[in-house]
Amino acid sequence: MEGNVMLKLLTLKGVGPAGAFGPVEFAPRLNFITGDNGLGKSFLLDAAWWVLTRTWARGVEAVPRESAASASIGFAFSKVTAGVKEGEIPFDQGVWRQPKARPSIPGVVIYAGVDGSFSAWDPARNYWNDSPAEVEEKIRAFNFTPDEVWNGATSEKGTNICNGLIHDWVRWQRNSGDAAFEELTRALDALSPSGIEKLSPGEPCHIGALDETEYPTLRMPYGLDVPLVHASAGMRRIAALAYMLVWTWNGHKRACKQRKTKPAKEIIFLVDEVECHLHPQWQRRIVPALLKVVQAMTGEEVAVQLIIATHSPLVLASVEPDFDEEIDAVFNINLEEGEAKISKEIWAKQGDVVSWLVSESFGLSQARSVDAEWAIEAAEAWMRGDQQSLPVHLGSQKDIHQALLKTLPETDHFWPRWIVSVEKGADAGANRRKK
Repeated sequence: MEGNVMLKLLTLKGVGPAGAFGPVEFAPRLNFITGDNGLGKSFLLDAAWWVLTRTWARGVEAVPRESAASASIGFAFSKVTAGVKEGEIPFDQGVWRQPKARPSIPGVVIYAGVDGSFSAWDPARNYWNDSPAEVEEKIRAFNFTPDEVWNGATSEKGTNICNGLIHDWVRWQRNSGDAAFEELTRALDALSPSGIEKLSPGEPCHIGALDETEYPTLRMPYGLDVPLVHASAGMRRIAALAYMLVWTWNGHKRACKQRKTKPAKEIIFLVDEVECHLHPQWQRRIVPALLKVVQAMTGEEVAVQLIIATHSPLVLASVEPDFDEEIDAVFNINLEEGEAKISKEIWAKQGDVVSWLVSESFGLSQARSVDAEWAIEAAEAWMRGDQQSLPVHLGSQKDIHQALLKTLPETDHFWPRWIVSVEKGADAGANRRKK
C-alpha cells in the first residue's frame, strides 16, 4: 500500500478525553479502537474525519478543554506523490485555524455514525475548483441525519443531493439492469448474517391505503417480503450501510465522468460501533464482509483503510484469520490517573470470545456475571489463605460455597479446584482435631 493516501497519525492536545491524547499511528488497512464508554472512541473518529475533510460530522464542532492553555489537532497522512503530508491546526480566538488551501487528501472518506447518521466526503463533489468560473453550489461535505439517509436530503440552496434509501432502492430496482441495484444486491448478500439467512431484496410494496410511496422490502428466510421500514434494527442498519456505500461510490463515479477525472484510488471508512444492533451471528462477519464489499465495489486497485470503534469481542475474533500486523492494528483506550490514554496493543490470537473478553482490549477479570466474578475471587482468596481480602458478604467458606452454587453451572471448570481445596481443608481440620 506504499504510495496510497491513508491516515497515518492523529494527535490531540487540549481537546478531547485528555490533555494530551496520542499520537495514534494508524495502520494502512484495518484499525480497531476499543475501550470503555466515555473515553473518547467516537471523538477520535470525529477528529479523524475533521483532519481528512476539514468539516465536523453532524455539525458538532470540538470544543477545547476549559483547563487547556492551548489546543490543537495534529495529523499526518501519506500522499499519492512521494512523502507525507502533515500539520498541526490550532484553536485560536474561538475557531480552528484551518489553512486556506483545500484538504490535500484526494480519496473518498466515509463515516457511519452509531446513531444511523452518515457522512461522506467526495473529491469529485466536495473538492471544488476555487476559480471564479465555478458556478456549481459548493457543498463542503455530505452530512446526513438518520432520517435523511432514508428519506433524502436537500442542500441549503434547495439542491436535491440525496434521494434517500427508500426512493433510490425502488428506483434502481425498477430500472432493469441498473448497475447500482446489482451492487446493492451484492452488498446485501455479502453483509448477510450467515450463509443460510441471506439478505435479498423482495418486491416493492405500498403500506397503507393513503400512502403512495413504494417501499423496498427484504425477502425473509421464511418466504415473506417484509417492508424494510418494518424490518429489525439490525437489518435496517445493514441496509443503510449497504445503500450509503453504493450511493457514495456511484455518485463519485458519475461526478468523475462529468468532470473528466479519474475515480479515487483510496477510500477511508470510519465506523462507530460497527456491531450496533447486530446479533452475534452478524458481529463475527461484519468487518470481513465490509472490507470485501468495498473492495468488490471499487475494484482491486482501490486501497481501503477501515478505522472502527467497537465494544464487541466477536468483531476482533472475526479478523483473526486475516489479521496482518504489517497493515492492521488494535488500539485500546484506558483511564489512567483520571485521563484517557490510548495505546497500540500487541496482536495475539485469542482463539475464542471468552479469551478476548479477558484480554487487554476489553479488560474483564472474568468473562462471567459480576456476582460470579465476586464469588470466584473470594474463593481464590480463601484458597490461598488471604482472609483479609474477602468481602463482608462472603466472609466464610459456607458463604462462598453458596455464592458459587448460585452463580456457576454444575459443569463449570472452577468446581474441581474449589472442591479439592475444601476437602483438603476438611481433612486438615480433622487431623488437627485427632491430635
